[in-house]
Amino acid sequence: MRRFAGAERAEKAETAEKAALAERVVLRLRVLCVLCCLCGLRVAAQSSSRVAVLEAEDRRAATARDLTVLRSGARSRNEQIARLAVRALGRLERPALAADIVPALRHELPEVRSEAANAIGQAAQGWKREKTPPSAAAFDAIVSPLTSRLSVEDEADVRGAICETIGRLPYTTPSQVEAAERTLVEMAARAASVTDRLGVAKGFEALVRLHRKTRPPSSDALNLLRHLATPGRGESFTGARVRRLALEALIAAGAVDDGVAAAASQDPDAQVRRLAMRAIAPAGGVAPSIGAAAAEAALAAGARDDSPIVRYEALRTRRLRNDADACVVSLAAASDRDLHVALLALDQLGACGDFPDAVAALERSVTDLSDAGSPRGWHRAAHGLVALASASPERGASALKQFTSSRIWQLRLYAARAAAQLKDRAALDALGKDDDDNVREAAVEALRRLAGHEADEVYIAGLARGGNQIVRAAAQALEGTPNREPAVPALRAAWQRLLTDGRDNSHDARDAIRAALTSLGVDVGAGPKIPLQSDLDDDELRRLASPRARITMRQIGTFDLALFTSQAPAAVLRFARLAEAGYYNGLTFHRVVPNFVIQGGSPGANEYVGDARFMRDEVGLWPHVRGAVGVSTRGRDTGDAQIFIDLVDNPRLDHDYTVFGQVLNGIEVVDQVLEGDVIERIEIIP
Repeated sequence: MRRFAGAERAEKAETAEKAALAERVVLRLRVLCVLCCLCGLRVAAQSSSRVAVLEAEDRRAATARDLTVLRSGARSRNEQIARLAVRALGRLERPALAADIVPALRHELPEVRSEAANAIGQAAQGWKREKTPPSAAAFDAIVSPLTSRLSVEDEADVRGAICETIGRLPYTTPSQVEAAERTLVEMAARAASVTDRLGVAKGFEALVRLHRKTRPPSSDALNLLRHLATPGRGESFTGARVRRLALEALIAAGAVDDGVAAAASQDPDAQVRRLAMRAIAPAGGVAPSIGAAAAEAALAAGARDDSPIVRYEALRTRRLRNDADACVVSLAAASDRDLHVALLALDQLGACGDFPDAVAALERSVTDLSDAGSPRGWHRAAHGLVALASASPERGASALKQFTSSRIWQLRLYAARAAAQLKDRAALDALGKDDDDNVREAAVEALRRLAGHEADEVYIAGLARGGNQIVRAAAQALEGTPNREPAVPALRAAWQRLLTDGRDNSHDARDAIRAALTSLGVDVGAGPKIPLQSDLDDDELRRLASPRARITMRQIGTFDLALFTSQAPAAVLRFARLAEAGYYNGLTFHRVVPNFVIQGGSPGANEYVGDARFMRDEVGLWPHVRGAVGVSTRGRDTGDAQIFIDLVDNPRLDHDYTVFGQVLNGIEVVDQVLEGDVIERIEIIP
């Protein structure tokens, strides 16, 4: 019995020990679960905070609560949230919020400090947009923190962002511009790397372009820019952007001398050589400060250059200079292996009516339209017709009819432009009733200048069309019409139809209708405000954290884009959703401006027809360099899903147009795009 009792006690002790062990295991599991839940809550909270910041920005911080979210985010210990919030505060373009951004200049992470420097510059733009010059104290509260930080900053990228911001602030007095210039010159003296010199060059490009009339750059600044525009040892490629920006600043200042022009025309970088051609052209009616011999040598080199962007600029410069041999050069260039150069040459032959060979070449371009039926075959004939109408009106008139009756709407569009040159009222009346709204628009704009209100019948008919572009043009043509009785009901009907449609991107047409009705004594008000719909979604942001897009162009090839979700989340999400839904398939690049941009993604193949809803601007640090992909707008926050791609560096677009991607490969395909080329499809690769 005792042995049994001992065994029982031992069994009970073992059971108690097992129970205690089980309890400890359960307790540990509970602690682990709590920790996991807390970790999950923390991740969820961070994700939620991120979306809250993005949504507050998307609403343009319309409420005090939104501002609180952004201010709180700017002080977050989470680097991503801090960057997003600081950037958002700047994008609101409210100078008073600079005080909330300035502390981020001292953030421990350089990425946040760079964002803060850029955001301060963006916030200050509110003074310019609102046309309310700041007080000296208010302006100093923005400039002083930047210059103070620049003197102690140990990261070159941050110094560069500060320099660029100092260059682009909205100065109003010569002394402010002088102080900014002095800061940049001093920074250049201690520049330790290409990154530093790039920041100085960015700052000077903006400062000279924006403020040269307030205070022209000093001799010290110009000497510095000439030095930056010339390749240093070992910098032939690494410093190319520095040289481009410095040359842009010198061109804006009208201060390119013979030495800089000669060096630039032989630079290893094609974009620098292109700018050398620009430097030789007169600007604003003022001749450049380059000798005739140096200019001729540079232009001759440009005409032989391997790069089409250089040949194109050299050809354009010849015409702008009114050189005696401009027609001979244009005639030779009409056979250039690059079609963009050849089309410019045909355009320029329009000024060569006294040169028989030029007129003969233009006649040949419009005589045979056998290739015009192919998707990429109509361009030579179209450009040739408009040029012929200018060079030889009689021969242009005889060629016009085959274009006005063409089945290819682009040829009819160019026919309208030629008819405008010829002042052919009958042709314009017919084209003003064309089946294609782009053709109608061109004809109406020409009729407005040529016939005025004698063509009101054509304009009134245009108001009933579906394209925003023709409705806008027709309404503008009806302003102040004496034919009030038929015009007012048609304008009212168009106004009501656009309001019922509820599309953001009809705003240009609506504005034109309202202006026309106001001119006729009719007040229709501003119309209801279309509510904002956000594209932001946390799951989509995670799915598209680092996506690519592949664009296939019909008959040309493909090119890939890297999409910048972190910098422009709303733009990337809208673009990706539309692309995955097939929205862009079959649309075109309707606007092609060589040495500038290509633009496309319009269902109507024009500026005024796009996706129904507007998207918010998301300007940031990424520059408009060659291959950058931006959102096309017609005013702040008016993107309608049309996109553009920079063909060259376009610094004047920086901080005004959203960049949401960059061409990764296939830029040579982008270079080949012609007006009207078709987007076969866009694939999103998460």
